[in-house]
Amino acid sequence: MTDTAGPTTRYDVIVVGGGMVGAALAALLGQAGVAVALLDPRPAPLAADEVGIGLPAMRVSALTPVSQRLLEGLGAWPWMAARRVTPYRFMQVWDGEGSGEVSFSAEQAGVPLLGHIVENDVILAALERRLGALPSVSVLLGTRVTGLGEGKAGREVALEDGRRLSAPLVVAADGARSPLREMAGIAVEARDTGHVAVVTTVRTEREHGGVARQVFLASGPLAFLPLTVAGDAHYCSIVWSTSPEEAARLTALPPVALGSELEAAFEARLGAVEVVDRALAVPLTQRHAERYVQPGFALVGDAAHSIHPLAGQGVNLGLMDVAVLAEELLVARRRGIPLGEPRMLERYARRRRGDNAAMLALMDGFRLLFGTRHPLATLTRNLGLSGVDRLTPVKRLLMRQAIGERGRLPASCR
Repeated sequence: MTDTAGPTTRYDVIVVGGGMVGAALAALLGQAGVAVALLDPRPAPLAADEVGIGLPAMRVSALTPVSQRLLEGLGAWPWMAARRVTPYRFMQVWDGEGSGEVSFSAEQAGVPLLGHIVENDVILAALERRLGALPSVSVLLGTRVTGLGEGKAGREVALEDGRRLSAPLVVAADGARSPLREMAGIAVEARDTGHVAVVTTVRTEREHGGVARQVFLASGPLAFLPLTVAGDAHYCSIVWSTSPEEAARLTALPPVALGSELEAAFEARLGAVEVVDRALAVPLTQRHAERYVQPGFALVGDAAHSIHPLAGQGVNLGLMDVAVLAEELLVARRRGIPLGEPRMLERYARRRRGDNAAMLALMDGFRLLFGTRHPLATLTRNLGLSGVDRLTPVKRLLMRQAIGERGRLPASCR
């Protein structure tokens, strides 16, 4: 579908925010023939022939098998797999302040693998390629929304260039600081985690072996996420959540010095560490919108909830949001119900808010438990980790949760 001239252009759904979550929603609806406008201020799509080539991008996601099934159904996964994805079948988590340790395996969870580490650019480029093949989707890049209001056909958005678009439903997928959420007057509960994530890419002396590793330090969790580059399994993506002061110190270090700090903090479990990219500091604030929906309006992904990255669940929660919302919208469409109908949108909110709130609370609990040096807390968490490691049924339950097998999954994720 091509955007047409005129005072107001009408669509069935307007999605604001062309990142991974917004693009996935547009693709889910577009392949069902829904007329979708996907808006994003980026001037151009990713150069697909440059993505997943050479040094890995620093921003990665740990995709669960449930998210993989969604991307397979969208036709995006084969291109991603041919470009660059790194499966992991094992996880190791330990307390750097004590002796507690727990290991998980795909075999214990009863699945072929626990997930894949994938560069965000690879995910988005695959989705953009898919959108280009869907005639009912209009991707409007270089487009900034300046206003949100009511129109004759439902909701109406005003664009910076003077155009106006309308649809029965507008969806905000425009990130944790969502301007559209603010325009809709939806309040958000924000909690400063006290952490800043130091992100970089490293090459280690020993191969990662398809293991995602995380150590809980007094300053915050440090994750080494496996990456395989042209068959070389010595690469890892680093996410070190620490205090703002420590993050500033770490990102100012020369690469050799930062590598030494990472090796020591990680107890040299993969040997010497070579930093092969610059280090970025990303502030971490946990947010949860007080409401997910209004008549003709919905929040998805980080616009609805942003989570501490220690479990790597952020993009998976966002993809589950859009899978549930798309399922509710397509059911409504088959029944002749308007796509902005409040009761239908409330069903989406009920299906997603509980799961998201539980994950937010769990991550906050982990952060607080492992962020204290109190001797009793240290003893408790070490006993807990060691106890879980000895109880296979408990480990299996935890892993089924971690791989996304929670509650009633939408059909696109089964």
